[in-house]
Amino acid sequence: MINRRTLLTTSIAAAAVGTPALAQRKPWVMPEEYKPRIVTLQGDLPAGQIHVDPRAFALYWTLPEGKAIRYTCGIGRAGLYESGSFTVGAKKEWPAWTPTQEMIERDPASYKKWEDGQPGGPSNPLGSRALYLFAPGKGDTFLRIHGTSAPWTIASAISNGCVRLTNAHIAHLYQQVPMGTKVVLH
Repeated sequence: MINRRTLLTTSIAAAAVGTPALAQRKPWVMPEEYKPRIVTLQGDLPAGQIHVDPRAFALYWTLPEGKAIRYTCGIGRAGLYESGSFTVGAKKEWPAWTPTQEMIERDPASYKKWEDGQPGGPSNPLGSRALYLFAPGKGDTFLRIHGTSAPWTIASAISNGCVRLTNAHIAHLYQQVPMGTKVVLH
């Protein structure tokens, strides 16, 4: 499902990171069960939507005929995951990132240095692509579906509220998802 160009681009970018923390880590090998796969849905969901099941660490991109692509994802830590219905209001490649004021207050040692933002790139927490989630009457919710510079964190509740995929998987999803797509965080 992921084309060779997307896989190579995101793999090369991830290899270019070179931070001391990553240099000390053993290379991460994605477990087979984390790889995207076509599944049959239970229920009647229209094609062209994103649904996230936080208990299963699963993001579903719905397809025609009751099928979906299931991606393994990471989700927000306890108390930070926000369920609801949203739309994709922006899409960005190698997005810049700025922690929210709440993130800085919760963990100033980790986030204060980035209060003016961090440029996009392989070491950026949003990874290679991001889908920005908007809500009616509110606009940008600051929730994202994004890649990650730490792929070993998928299948866990570790983020500050966003849904994360590996860089290769978000690049694949990003190509398919148009602006205005409905996103349901269950």
